[in-house]
Amino acid sequence: MAHPLSSYTTVRTIGLLSLIAVGTFALVGPANAQITATARTGATPAWNKGLQPISPESYYNAIECGNTDAADPPCVFWDTGLCENDDFTLNAYSAYKQVAYEVWATVRQGQPAPEPNFYAARNTRVTISAEPKSGSSNEFQDLILKRGDQVASPVDRNIRAKRVTWDYDAWAPRSAVTLEMVGSERTISCNIPAAALQQFR
Repeated sequence: MAHPLSSYTTVRTIGLLSLIAVGTFALVGPANAQITATARTGATPAWNKGLQPISPESYYNAIECGNTDAADPPCVFWDTGLCENDDFTLNAYSAYKQVAYEVWATVRQGQPAPEPNFYAARNTRVTISAEPKSGSSNEFQDLILKRGDQVASPVDRNIRAKRVTWDYDAWAPRSAVTLEMVGSERTISCNIPAAALQQFR
């Protein structure tokens, strides 16, 4: 006759092995990551109104920003290191950056600062692209922008080109937003506080 504890031991052992198996699966399965964005420091001229359609104020501010031969002016490349993570490099494009970059690229060639087309910049919205980093196996699938539980609807989504475009209101610095980088293996959620959004250009 079997000892009364033998069946208990067997059940307990099976249960423990099941927990170990589940725990092992959890360790090797997809794991989401949570990070917080910060704005680049040292950007001049000052700007704290966040991403917005080009206006006379932001237009001339952007021209002043680009009128430098510095290699990496923070006001032009304000998106460098945006939502730093191991899988994707983000790049942002906006009306302000369009104007500032055109001026910067011209001045770097030793030419006088131009006056970019104001009306062309008026048609530029906010585009974020995500390039996979070397060595990462987390293939890009989508970018999702949220404010609280509300998903911001993009005006254009090109998954093949790894970029998504939104209207400016989706990026208004009235409260924090979350940018989700959806990959085949995990999703990286980047919290962007309102204070950081104010520095975006």
